[in-house]
Amino acid sequence: MRRWLAALASGALLLALLLLTLDRLYPLPLQHLQAGDTLVLARDGSPLRAFAGRDGVWRYPTTPEAVSPRYLEALLGYEDRWFWRHPGVNPAALLRAALQSAASRRIVSGGSTLSMQVARLVDPVPRTLAGKLRQILRALQLEWHLDKRAILTLYLNHAPFGGNVEGVEAASHAWFGKSAAQLSHAEAALLAVLPQAPSRLRPDRHAARAQAARDKLLDRMADFGIWSAALVADARIESVATRRLRAPQLAPLLAERLRREHPGQAVIRSTIDAQWQRIAEQRVQAWLRDWPPRSSAAVLIVDSRTREVLAYVGSAHYG
Repeated sequence: MRRWLAALASGALLLALLLLTLDRLYPLPLQHLQAGDTLVLARDGSPLRAFAGRDGVWRYPTTPEAVSPRYLEALLGYEDRWFWRHPGVNPAALLRAALQSAASRRIVSGGSTLSMQVARLVDPVPRTLAGKLRQILRALQLEWHLDKRAILTLYLNHAPFGGNVEGVEAASHAWFGKSAAQLSHAEAALLAVLPQAPSRLRPDRHAARAQAARDKLLDRMADFGIWSAALVADARIESVATRRLRAPQLAPLLAERLRREHPGQAVIRSTIDAQWQRIAEQRVQAWLRDWPPRSSAAVLIVDSRTREVLAYVGSAHYG
């Protein structure tokens, strides 16, 4: 018995040394996860203009506390119910995925935890057995170096949502025109499934396919008792919006000015009132219809009490 315990202890020590050596030789390439450039916000926190990162991808920084609890419930209920408890991998999920694949002779589910999905974002690997093993090691490495909240934050900011959009906050503004803090149950469910196949489920191109995937998640939330059957029934009624993918473009000249004045700052909050800004820009365009060609205009609306700028139209035609 003592020999078995000694051998087990020696094996565990050797495994720990091996993992430590691999960690030193192959550090986490977190630098691959690029941040967005600059996000300029209105006074209410809505985006006026977002500047893409060096790779041309739109990302709006967020945190688990800033997004809707509905989205976190849908995400973890669908992707990884044991996220807060497992060490990076879920052996039961991996075994279930292997048995399903063997029985159907095709990949039914990947068995990946949220940590493993972040590992793939950090270090993209092919969908092979060797790639899966590397993904598992990276997930364990993530759990070793980062806490659960940091891993979840990486997912929230870098998961793919179709086109050149990454992260749930950018996706929420792109697809729904609102912050991820304001998502309905149906919208939260759609954004939870979208990263699984962002091109195949893009709501502006494949609305029916996206709705079917969303409804499948909604049913699962009811089956698990996370959301009530009545709530899920109401959510299924909501149609999938076919809003065209676009980045916000309010007060573009002011946004450029603020970006120059605050170089390197990821988020800049202005005093602009988004509603007043839209009204001012619409009025300028309406006036121009009756003016001679090559005319322009500028509008500045200031609160006389606080001296805060509420609307800033630097030119009739941006660019």
